[in-house]
Amino acid sequence: MLVKCPTCGKQKEYEGNPFRPFCSERCKLIDLGAWVDEEYKIASEEESISEANTDNSRILEETGDE
Repeated sequence: MLVKCPTCGKQKEYEGNPFRPFCSERCKLIDLGAWVDEEYKIASEEESISEANTDNSRILEETGDE
């Protein structure tokens, strides 16, 4: 079965590929580097709550309500 590499888009055989789902070690390391550089993020529930609290605080400051 051929799958598309998530980094470069090249079609590569899935079975027997030690770097799957990537086509090569290079693409695998590029993806890892993106995670390390925080180019990708998975939002947590805490972040969402924190962001909502920050937004609510800003709204209260703007309206003068407390």
